[in-house]
Amino acid sequence: MKKTIIINIGNTIIHIEEDGYELLTAYLNEIKQHFAKNADDFEIVTDIENRIAEMFAEMLLAGQVQVITLNNVESVIAQMGRVQDFQTDDDEPTIAQPYTNAFFGDKKLFRDTDDAVLAGVCAGLGHYLNIEARWVRIIALATMFLGGAGFLAYIILWIAIPRATTRSEKMEMKGESTDLNGYKRNFEEELAAFKERMQSNTAIKHSGNVIAEIIGAIGRMLNALGKILSKTMAGIIVVFGFAILICLVICLAAFLGFWDREANLYFPLSIVNEGYRATLAFASFIILFIPILALVLFSIRIAFNKAAINKSLSFGLLIVWLAGVSIGVYYAAKISSEFKEHAELVQTTPLLPFNTYVIDADQSMVFNREDSINYKLDKEGFQDRVIVDDSDDHPFSVPRNVHINIEKSDTGSPILIQNFEAQGKTFNIALQNAKNIAYNFTQKGQIITFSPRILLKNNANWRNQEVHLILKVAVGTRLMLNDNIDNYLYFNHYNCNSNETQNGVYKEWVMTEEGLKCKAELDTIR
Repeated sequence: MKKTIIINIGNTIIHIEEDGYELLTAYLNEIKQHFAKNADDFEIVTDIENRIAEMFAEMLLAGQVQVITLNNVESVIAQMGRVQDFQTDDDEPTIAQPYTNAFFGDKKLFRDTDDAVLAGVCAGLGHYLNIEARWVRIIALATMFLGGAGFLAYIILWIAIPRATTRSEKMEMKGESTDLNGYKRNFEEELAAFKERMQSNTAIKHSGNVIAEIIGAIGRMLNALGKILSKTMAGIIVVFGFAILICLVICLAAFLGFWDREANLYFPLSIVNEGYRATLAFASFIILFIPILALVLFSIRIAFNKAAINKSLSFGLLIVWLAGVSIGVYYAAKISSEFKEHAELVQTTPLLPFNTYVIDADQSMVFNREDSINYKLDKEGFQDRVIVDDSDDHPFSVPRNVHINIEKSDTGSPILIQNFEAQGKTFNIALQNAKNIAYNFTQKGQIITFSPRILLKNNANWRNQEVHLILKVAVGTRLMLNDNIDNYLYFNHYNCNSNETQNGVYKEWVMTEEGLKCKAELDTIR
């Protein structure tokens, strides 16, 4: 039975036997004493400890054990090497000399993000293949033109090849041995490169290079301009974001009927079932409100250098938003299912025969007795006046649901065919929705007046209810079509090029054997 100790090395918790711990402690103390004169001694020792921790983890995994033994520690020391193996009389860092064979180790493929243009794939391949990165980049760029194969290969390698993050991985990427000598040589090279960069920068500074100064000034100016633009944009987003948030609150209140009790009668609100309206309104509100609120808070942070919002609050808002999305998707699917089936009802009405018909769209409003009292419509004030129904002139109007066509009558008798259509979850429901359509037209002598819209009985929801009207008249019948009916016709009423005597709100058409023809065009042919 041996005593074990729990240690933290390289931010990794390791169980190690006591004798192994003593040997490891002595070894690390030697390393610390050797690198104590180096300005980067802490970083050097930390990287070495990280490498030892990686080796311990590999040993535990390979041996399926939980405790590091004395033999394991001795094996690690043998691989890493001891200080006396490479220590000389001069302990000061020197300019790195060309690599010896002992300094090389097994290469591993990593992405080199320190020398990266995009993701470091080409730089990593260059290290692995002993090729300069620029040649690998040229080859990769050339393959981009081979049907995009190079781009696809780059993306795959980007995903498959890990990034070199630790010093050990960067050394293995270049084929450098990850022992004490390797770490020392690696640091000496970094120090030499740093000194060279500093000398280069000093030379440029002392030489008074005007171009370098101009480039630096432009860079600083662009940096300051970028900060100003980012803060300005953030301020604009904050202002408009708050305005949108207020509008969302107002819309929610309107939908729930707090300010407008008839808000649910407007399209597209009329699509939503009465039982779903409140829940779906809150879900839609959450789906829109929370992302905009998050954008506003983020913009405030940028514009005014505020701290980020609490992580618990952010997580809570995310949970609420996901719940709102789930509820919204659920009810949207239920409402969509109510448009699955289609049903039609056909009604044929005979008309009084005339050689000429005048076709109009009824744009007057109809009031009952209660409406007359509410709107104070007395005979004296509104005698011989018509109140125009302009309910189509707003963004919440129902889609055009009245369609009119004029065809030749096979029997010679004038008739009107009304085809009522609707959708529903089942055929029976779709048929009931079609029955709930109320549509009016009138015939007073030669004048046939069509209503421009349908009404829904029993407060029915909108389920794509439409009425298709087919007016069939005998050959030779003249039809005077009002311009206000053009929006409801299957054909283009304005294609009828009227002559001077026909200029006005009516255009004359004639039913022929070939179908409806414009009177002005027939006169031109004759």
